[in-house]
Amino acid sequence: MTLQATVSMSWVNTVLGAAQRQGLERARLLAAAGITEAELALQRWPIDHITRLWRAAAALTQDPGFGLKAGALVGPASFNVVSYILQSSPTLREAFGVVQQFQRLISDGGRFQLLPGETASWVVYHPRQGELAFSPHQLEAVLAAVVSFSRWVTGGPACPLRVQFSQGALGPLSGYAAVFQCPVDFDQAFSGLLLDNALLDAPLPQADAQLASVHRQYAAARLAALTDSSSFADTLRTWLTAQLAGTVPTRAQAAQALGLSPRSLARRLQAEGLSFSDLLDDARRTRACDAVGRSTRSFADIALALGFAEASTFNRAFRRWTGDTPGAWRSAQAHELHT
Repeated sequence: MTLQATVSMSWVNTVLGAAQRQGLERARLLAAAGITEAELALQRWPIDHITRLWRAAAALTQDPGFGLKAGALVGPASFNVVSYILQSSPTLREAFGVVQQFQRLISDGGRFQLLPGETASWVVYHPRQGELAFSPHQLEAVLAAVVSFSRWVTGGPACPLRVQFSQGALGPLSGYAAVFQCPVDFDQAFSGLLLDNALLDAPLPQADAQLASVHRQYAAARLAALTDSSSFADTLRTWLTAQLAGTVPTRAQAAQALGLSPRSLARRLQAEGLSFSDLLDDARRTRACDAVGRSTRSFADIALALGFAEASTFNRAFRRWTGDTPGAWRSAQAHELHT
């Protein structure tokens, strides 16, 4: 079973903060994304959650440079504990190695690859999306964040030699020039930045081997804990989502699928602060929002597929999940796709 990618709340808050700086109220943004306020209390989000957030923010702000601006304003808070290792690394190249090792603490919705060359090296980003295709603003934010991060740890301009995207331009070229200060190409084979080796290998001003070692130990413990806890939750959530096809999966069925007794499943859920009913509700919400927004299926058919006995019950649940009726949600998603 393939586990769903997740993202830390530090990166979620980067998106929320960028939207707020443009005057977009958090409640309005969350409602447009089909995400409840209560979900802000989670430690991590499924990658599709933040994809919906990016899409909603871009649609509501009507700003083609939203992703660039969000990434350009990235600071230490966006990288949680990883920030301390980055800051105390000996070189920028070593710092990118840290990102590769501990990136999951920030997000496992993609991975970085360093391709060394004779005089310069490519930092390539490979996105790992969920059921929803990444918003192009997500990719722009990631590369802008790399530049912002490089300037932060080096204390200097840290300009790339070249930047390229696997997608087309979203806004005027002047916006890219302001963020990257170098030539930018679009519709390329991969997304990444070309950095001078002299920049990558120059000593960082706050390098501290002893401090970096301490932070690495703590980050490694956090990563191990995250792997142990999230694998179970993600596996169960993914299984629940896959089973929603006309019937509602039960606890007993879930326990059998995971190789546990019903009592062991209950103890595991309790120990990790999880609720079977909440995970099931989240799986139904995910499937419902996707089916309503990305298909022309009748609402009655969607309700039946998700195990609702009546369309009216489904309609009430959908309004609780999103704040909208299924009809209003579908209209809003169709409008977003055409703007």
